[in-house]
Amino acid sequence: MSTDQEQAEAAPETGPVRRGPTPRQARLIRITAASVLMAAAAVVLVVRLASRSSVLVVGVYGLLLILCGLVIELSRRGRTRLGTWVLGAGLAAALAADWVLLP
Repeated sequence: MSTDQEQAEAAPETGPVRRGPTPRQARLIRITAASVLMAAAAVVLVVRLASRSSVLVVGVYGLLLILCGLVIELSRRGRTRLGTWVLGAGLAAALAADWVLLP
């Protein structure tokens, strides 16, 4: 009888060793990140509306909320890389619009 270590050494490599999160973990990470960003955008929207009632404020942060929902749905369907790019681009666009359009 051989030990488990001997069997492991004798077993051929079946493929490359996976590094990083599994696809399921990646989906959960992106869904969580989009959910946290969505909650933060909602809080900022309420604070900004309390100080200044403007259609631009609602537009900028409303679009960010919609993009967060889109990222959650993309991640649920397994399109995590696309969701990551959409989330990053949407956040950058919202921050730029807040800085440029909303004095």
